[in-house]
Amino acid sequence: MDIDRCYCYDETFAHLKEIANETGADSVEALQEHVTFGENCQLCHPYVRRMLETGQTVFHEVLEADASDAP
Repeated sequence: MDIDRCYCYDETFAHLKEIANETGADSVEALQEHVTFGENCQLCHPYVRRMLETGQTVFHEVLEADASDAP
């Protein structure tokens, strides 16, 4: 199964990457200033961080949340 979006808000990582490139957002929090995603379950946060680091927008493995995902 491919993981390619924030499912709560149906925002694809490809679209989030476009916005990050346009705005210079370099963190989940900075990107959330420009688009709504990741406010409910927050399971997309590790994927968005990886996307911001590597440019990858489709994932084939489950990424675990880390301490920065804690409420």
